[in-house]
Amino acid sequence: MQTSSHLTVVKLGGSIVTRKSEDYHLRPKVLDRLAREISQGWEGGKRPLVLIHGAGSFAHPLAKAWGLARPPPGRANRERGAALTAYGVRRLHMAVLRSLLDAGLPARSVPPFPALTNHEGKLVAFDVEPFQEVLLAGGVPVTFGDVVRDTSWGSSILSGDTLAVHLARDLPAPRVVFVSDVPGVLVRRPDGKREVLGELGSSMPPSLVPAPDRPDVTGGIRGKVEAMLAIAAGGSRAGLISGLSHGALSRAIRGGDVHGTWAGPLLDGDRPRVAAL
Repeated sequence: MQTSSHLTVVKLGGSIVTRKSEDYHLRPKVLDRLAREISQGWEGGKRPLVLIHGAGSFAHPLAKAWGLARPPPGRANRERGAALTAYGVRRLHMAVLRSLLDAGLPARSVPPFPALTNHEGKLVAFDVEPFQEVLLAGGVPVTFGDVVRDTSWGSSILSGDTLAVHLARDLPAPRVVFVSDVPGVLVRRPDGKREVLGELGSSMPPSLVPAPDRPDVTGGIRGKVEAMLAIAAGGSRAGLISGLSHGALSRAIRGGDVHGTWAGPLLDGDRPRVAAL
């Protein structure tokens, strides 16, 4: 498949579309606004998109409770935990699809299970063809972090961040935008104050601000940075921006200059980002 130079992968984090401190708590107004911004950036198909969303409060607590991010032996009846977690994220997935459809996007579900496979918690079999088929038909593929078959553990977590890395490489996609409830990667300065790191280097920042104490089985902000560095190493540009900043997502999809943390080669219209308070 010859991919458009405008193709963007957007990952809506669970922290922005749900309240992670409350089980099964959707943020409908935020989700609907982000869906409208995605539609605006899509520009009637001129800028093709692949969307990923996290699980947030619909599945992270379940995945943690049943030990699905760890090798067995976890809790007994691991497959029941996998089924409950998969059901939870699909509840959220239906809400995300509805919001995207209401915003005018031809959103088509591309679920990871049963197509994708892990081994010891790591993705080992990724099929990009379903995403390509939806894109070629003019649609918008929508996928999500899920519980998938694991050839060693039975079942394990496949995070949306991991999906973003593989989609950026295999489609390929020049730009990946992670949307969160923070303005970027926050680091501490020598004086103790926090600032947004404008541009990542080639390795993990040593002074990442610890994530708040809330259930996250997919790595939190450190997992985002690892994904961004992997995407950058593959030759694509990755950014972490706030979904609470109105209009930022649509600008990022169009390739505009958006406040946040970025990594990878500059694309047309990009400028290096600098740290900001």
